[in-house]
Amino acid sequence: MKMIKFIGLTLLVYLTASPMGFAQEAFIQVPNENKPIDPNASPKTKSIYKNLFDLSSRHILFGHQDDLAYGVMWKDWHKKRSDVKDVCGHYPAVFGWDLGKLGKRQINIDTVDFVAMRKWMIEAYKMGGINTVSWHVDNFLTQGDSWDVGENVVSAILPGGSQHQIYKERLDALAGFFKKLNKGFIFKHKIPVVFRPFHEHTGSWFWWGQPHCTPEEYKELWRFTVHYLREEKKIHNLLYCYSTDIFQDKEHYLECYPGDDYVDIMGLDDYHDLKPDSDPALLTQRLRMLVELAEERGKIPALTETGLESIPEADWWTQRLLKHIKSDPVATRIAWVLVWRNARPEHHYAPYPGHVSADNFREFCKDPLILMEGQFPKLYKKKLKVTK
Repeated sequence: MKMIKFIGLTLLVYLTASPMGFAQEAFIQVPNENKPIDPNASPKTKSIYKNLFDLSSRHILFGHQDDLAYGVMWKDWHKKRSDVKDVCGHYPAVFGWDLGKLGKRQINIDTVDFVAMRKWMIEAYKMGGINTVSWHVDNFLTQGDSWDVGENVVSAILPGGSQHQIYKERLDALAGFFKKLNKGFIFKHKIPVVFRPFHEHTGSWFWWGQPHCTPEEYKELWRFTVHYLREEKKIHNLLYCYSTDIFQDKEHYLECYPGDDYVDIMGLDDYHDLKPDSDPALLTQRLRMLVELAEERGKIPALTETGLESIPEADWWTQRLLKHIKSDPVATRIAWVLVWRNARPEHHYAPYPGHVSADNFREFCKDPLILMEGQFPKLYKKKLKVTK
């Protein structure tokens, strides 16, 4: 039966192809089974998922955390600005944000106002970009931050745990934020968001990481979170991203994996392999394993966080990051790469005007593999055509 469908699809593509090679392009379109895990996902959410599959076979989107909120030596929440655009002439294609402290105060862990964040996320959407959200949520037992790892917090917030009701209240706050991501008064659809909770769990620095909970507890927390947001709160504009820190092998990556029914995107956060004293070839190896794991499951792979603090190497962008992604054709099939935020001269991960790596970053952005804002139509349309 599958063979009959394949032959029929092949014949259809052939008959509708133009002499200019449309058929070759059509063969890389996403198969119908590649859909979000949410059966009620919004049309825009389904479109972005399909288009990311298509795009990742040929290009990598560049992303930056908090790009519109502030940069090195500036913070102007009334004007549209970006260190990345100031250097290369384009905004990023992927915009990272964090919802830590949501429901407890007006600003997040990096002092970004949540009301302003919502406006920037809408602006990123209007530009055709992707919004991805992490969640540095506080310790529910001590009221400390995400790095306070003294207790088994995960067991306490699971159903039956002492802090389960408080955890649901935090999820209610998340749901309220996601529901307010409307494009405008006329178009009421919710803006799609890549939600990336409980990231870097292969490390030990967060209370949800190793060895602060068991793999089964982590899986149960993930599944409950997805179920609650999707079924109880009726949030249908999310893509769920499972994102580890560095991992040793495929088995290690999957140790806490909650299952294909609970994950849309498989990510990797890797700062370690791109430091001056590390071997960047290890990044290539991990990306290859990531892509293989994702493609086996019909998921989207992404390098969800990386970078080198202050970027002291003038050619870091092309000779370390890009070189070791491109050294393996499989590794190039990640959907995006995101570097962390630009807070101040001693703590930034993208260049700013006059930075030692600014010229090299412009070279990086010109590479045919890399896409920035404005170099492709909006990913929320049913059909995608890259213009770069």
